[in-house]
Amino acid sequence: MIEALHLEFMRNALMAGLLASLICGILGTLVVINRIVFLAGAIAHAAYGGIGLAFFMGWSYLGGTLVFSLAAAMAMAAVSLKARHRADTIIGVMWALGMAIGVILLDLTPGYSADLMSYLFGSILAVAAWELRLLAAVALAVTLVVARYYNGLVLMSYDEEFARVRGVPVTPLYFLIIGMLAVALVLIIRMVGLLLVIALLTIAPFVMERHARSMAQMMAGAVLLNIFFTVTGLMLAYRLNITAGASIIMVGAVCFFLELALGRFIQKKRSPAA
Repeated sequence: MIEALHLEFMRNALMAGLLASLICGILGTLVVINRIVFLAGAIAHAAYGGIGLAFFMGWSYLGGTLVFSLAAAMAMAAVSLKARHRADTIIGVMWALGMAIGVILLDLTPGYSADLMSYLFGSILAVAAWELRLLAAVALAVTLVVARYYNGLVLMSYDEEFARVRGVPVTPLYFLIIGMLAVALVLIIRMVGLLLVIALLTIAPFVMERHARSMAQMMAGAVLLNIFFTVTGLMLAYRLNITAGASIIMVGAVCFFLELALGRFIQKKRSPAA
């Protein structure tokens, strides 16, 4: 792996993976604790509508996708708060609609023949320097915002009613989480792909949830685990000449199932004594 770092595209890929690991470790913790994994997946898939809109209108990928994704994310957040008993159904429809809009608009775009499937695994080995700077700015912003509102986020994540009694602005904070998630997803999907984003958002925070004693520990552990997944996956991709995004996902998935198996083994070992 050391010799690979002499190549600029490998250095950029590693840096993109580390920054994505930081963002997804922090936001993924909030996603897992607040049980909004389905909502995060819906926002990520709905971003396809923004991709189609951007190409159809001749806008920049970033601008068109960001506007569409933020609008879809805010609508989904409002639905999840106002109609919770039907939220999963409505969000599922919006998920599918966003992807359908993207496909149709791309079909109608003159001269465009690329496949939306290319966004599944992204192109982490083709990350440009300007994209890294933008991703670093988002990583810094997410870290500072979460640090600023950490106490309120902890209260609303573990006991929403108590948070409201204590005067925590639960609804604005909820929309803030969803907004940050939408912005981060738009940037990261282009570089590492949809599947890798979902993996980084969910696997490490889920593993850490049972071991961390605080939300801060869970975030830190999730970031470190994501970094391990990324570095190991990139190393395997380089050695075996396989797709980097898929390699990172496989490393994360193996760790996920090993943790589940180990947890069950320990539980069985303890149960006779109980």
